[in-house]
Amino acid sequence: MADSQYRLQRLLIVVVGVVVALAVGWYLFLERSDDLADLFGMLLLLATVVFGARIAGRVASSRFPSYQVAEVAVEGPITRDGGGGGLPARPGGAAADDVVEQIERADYDAGAQALIVRLNTPGGQVVPSDDIRLAAQQFDGPTIAYATDTCASGGYWIASGCDAIYAREGSIVGSIGVIGSRVNASDLADKVGLEYERLAAGDYKDAGNSLKEMSDDEREYLQGLIDGYYEDFVDRVTDGRDLTDEQVRDTEAKVYLGDDAQSIGLVDELGTRDDVEDHIASELGVEEVTVQEFEIQRGVMERLRGGASSVAYSFGAGVASALAGERGGDMDGFEFKLR
Repeated sequence: MADSQYRLQRLLIVVVGVVVALAVGWYLFLERSDDLADLFGMLLLLATVVFGARIAGRVASSRFPSYQVAEVAVEGPITRDGGGGGLPARPGGAAADDVVEQIERADYDAGAQALIVRLNTPGGQVVPSDDIRLAAQQFDGPTIAYATDTCASGGYWIASGCDAIYAREGSIVGSIGVIGSRVNASDLADKVGLEYERLAAGDYKDAGNSLKEMSDDEREYLQGLIDGYYEDFVDRVTDGRDLTDEQVRDTEAKVYLGDDAQSIGLVDELGTRDDVEDHIASELGVEEVTVQEFEIQRGVMERLRGGASSVAYSFGAGVASALAGERGGDMDGFEFKLR
């Protein structure tokens, strides 16, 4: 059905709703009122008409939505809450819980017959990336991953769960690998007179701590965790893409420009946003589609807190990095990332 027909039907529902509300309000608040209550009745009538128009508008939007495609964005480093994982938390990353909520809201929306996941991210934390991937995979309809500038590591982990991947020729795609990192500050601690005193239960509880040298056993233990994450990553890609285990491993966690990524099967098509919409229109069997971006709905106070967080980050980042360095994860400075 053409957009003009949808608009006409939505308008018709709203008009019918207003007329019904007007009739009900007139009968309840004017027809049955005496002269002294006429003014008050008129006010109640107007309130009833406004309420009826709102209800009719919601019904019209539900029955005849103005869009067929939902879009969610994954932009910046991927973490659970959108922070950077350091001290203080860096604002502005991709908050996995928020992105999942957007995808689920789109899945429940009657108008959203397809989903675009717009990706511009270098990657990030493992489980938050997988949460977004699972949400996209469970969407009831065609899903298209659209890589803009960068779709690397955790971003590609997400994209591999979509039905198709589009990228630009200049997009950076790939980095199918896992990194574990820490800052070795043991020599610095010795120079400034700091001594690491271990109080722990379990031999590997403080493995990777920045203030002590890492033993061979600890290094082997942590490398085993990284290898396990890498095996999961390879499995995700081979399950979601028409690639063999060997083809994925042969990428050796390198990144590729869009045309090279397409030539080895990491990307299905190269194209612009218009090409993505044309692809979805073909999938849905319509001439053209309208896209609605789904965003987290935040109140005024929450927006103000977000602005204050940005100021606090700018003010405190230098001091915090001097005191503690960039740290993340749960292992005393050792962190695992899809990056």
